[in-house]
Amino acid sequence: MEHKPVETLRGVAEVHEFKQGFLSRRERLERWAELLERQPKRRLRSLGEIEFTPEEKRPELRSDESPITVAYEDPILRADGLKGDRLGDAMEYFDLSERSAHRLLCSCMNGWSMEAGVTARKVRRIADPDHRLMFVTSVSLLVAAPAVLYLLS
Repeated sequence: MEHKPVETLRGVAEVHEFKQGFLSRRERLERWAELLERQPKRRLRSLGEIEFTPEEKRPELRSDESPITVAYEDPILRADGLKGDRLGDAMEYFDLSERSAHRLLCSCMNGWSMEAGVTARKVRRIADPDHRLMFVTSVSLLVAAPAVLYLLS
């Protein structure tokens, strides 16, 4: 394979530069969920008791074969800016709150191992927080409809 400078290639081809950070937060989370769904029965390891780790050491937490490892194995997420498979890397890249990261990745919430498919559903709920609002609204309308019909008749 011959390597040529980008300037030379522009003369013979259309060159698209790859910019870091091209995915939105939702797209990053959806991509992570898709990666997890590729092997839904794959056993993944949780991060050990995040809440008992001193706050300054939490960003360094990692586990081989964790859900974060699945994300970091993906060249697209790495190219977009995922720096590693540590908790701090995931929280920064996926813009996860402490609470979300804890619920998604901690051993106290998931046991010491978890299925990738179950984790994918949790990631999708983080990606689309409005789904709960839609559910509550739908249920409220179903419950309220008979009362409204009764009052109007």
